[in-house]
Amino acid sequence: VSSFRPEDPGLPRIPPERAREYRDRGWWRPERVDRLVLRHVAEDPEKEAVRGPGGRLTRRELADAVAGAAARLAGLGIARGDRVLVQLPNDLELIVLPLALMRLGAHPVMAVPTLRRRELLAVVAATRPTAVAVPHRWQRFDHVALARELRESCPGIRHILVADAPRDAVPEGTEDLVELCRPDPGARPLPDLGPPLADEPAVFLLSSGTTGPPKQSARAHEGYGYMIRTAARWAGLSPDTVYLAVMSGAHGFVLNCPGMFGALAFGGRVVLGSPGDPGAALDLIDREGVTHTTLVPALITQWLSEAGRRGRGPTSLRVLQAGGARLEPAPAAEAHKLLGCTVQQCYGMSEGLLTYTALDDPDDVIAHTQGRPASPGDEIRIVAEDGTEVAPGETGEVLTRGRDTVAGYYAAPDADARAFTDDGFYRTGDLARLHPSGGLVVEGRIGDVINRGGEKISAGEIESLLAEHPLLRAVAAVAMPHPVWGQTVCVFAVPSDPEKQPTLLGLRRFLTERGIATYKLPEDIRVVDALPMIGVGKINRVALRAAAADRQAREEREPTP
Repeated sequence: VSSFRPEDPGLPRIPPERAREYRDRGWWRPERVDRLVLRHVAEDPEKEAVRGPGGRLTRRELADAVAGAAARLAGLGIARGDRVLVQLPNDLELIVLPLALMRLGAHPVMAVPTLRRRELLAVVAATRPTAVAVPHRWQRFDHVALARELRESCPGIRHILVADAPRDAVPEGTEDLVELCRPDPGARPLPDLGPPLADEPAVFLLSSGTTGPPKQSARAHEGYGYMIRTAARWAGLSPDTVYLAVMSGAHGFVLNCPGMFGALAFGGRVVLGSPGDPGAALDLIDREGVTHTTLVPALITQWLSEAGRRGRGPTSLRVLQAGGARLEPAPAAEAHKLLGCTVQQCYGMSEGLLTYTALDDPDDVIAHTQGRPASPGDEIRIVAEDGTEVAPGETGEVLTRGRDTVAGYYAAPDADARAFTDDGFYRTGDLARLHPSGGLVVEGRIGDVINRGGEKISAGEIESLLAEHPLLRAVAAVAMPHPVWGQTVCVFAVPSDPEKQPTLLGLRRFLTERGIATYKLPEDIRVVDALPMIGVGKINRVALRAAAADRQAREEREPTP
């Protein structure tokens, strides 16, 4: 296999001997991901492929939209090896644009729509995109204004592609993404790029940002395609599958595990929705005959509440994938009963590893584990702090290496030194133990990370920003239990002047002005005289978490405005 050598020192490489093994065993195939996803077009071209708020596309129309978008992107000067930041809500363009970029040999950099200036500035500084794709406005936020800020910080951004703008009022200096992604049966065919070259990226996925701004994982066509195929088989996908995406399709969990790409690659259909209204989601399942979907535990809780209120669940749902955080046994059992489906617990990360419970696993295994590695090519170690492997059943950090796991982050050597061992194992930062069934039981995080409905929040990032607040002398951010989201951010604040007390609204406004993602904003504040300390100047986070949990249990908190 030829070696893909762009003038890009930031692109990590899988060692040749491991890549050769993955190919020899048939795990990696010389197939481009856009071809994999659209491989069923000729079989039944008029079968519906995608339904979203913006309309519906048959298989033929989806293929024509990808071809037309690729030709128009080429006309804008976007070429093989270029990167394009894709920050779009769940609609047709979120599927068409990444596939069109792959058709060109360009690389979509997938970002959830909730990321803001601070996170995106770090992403564009690392990836140097030639274009950004954003909605006009989404959840009352002006994404076009932010895209213009990004262009000022990164002169290489030549184009801003805008979705959902009024057709007669596309913002000046931008391109109409809806028009760009319009099906075009007469689009001029682009030269066939042939099989992917070794290490050639298909897509860039972002880390969850547990240690600060997100890092980028360049997922090569061969390994990424294998991930999609393997995940689809574990989920039981077929041409009868109707997959509902309510969480952001920029998450790897929803995009490729098996997600939207897996459903299409196995001949199924994709329905695009949003997470905001459980009732609307359940209605959509009934209306569209949805068979598979993916949720974090916080959303599962909301769906169960709505189904309980109605006294019935959907009739078509077969598989509910639960991931992003551990689903506890009680809601797992309730989901099986109320929603009438098989629960599939999942564990994974943008860096690579995937584990699943099998659809025919015993109820006890589904309720209490996050599954087994999806591929025989995945290696897992559970290690103590000194790096030695723990005994079976003991808790330690999960390390992983395999055909799914990247060799490093994109253009982040310092992060690589911390996150990868010398022999290529990725340090996940997750604590887990082995269940007698052979599955993983994920117990939590090594660092002080707050898991809000599957979105991971670095306490250190919140603290470093609030350290600049003029009213604060000291601050600590910890996880506080929440009945819906699992955890939210609670800030313990020591005021600089006892006469000038900080407020929750003031801290949220301060952080918002610094461009932080909305899901990271604190939802409670405790003003204290001093932070509890242990050792040599270390904050006693155990005591703070206990205090936050105790107060939350004793108070009925009002919803955050």
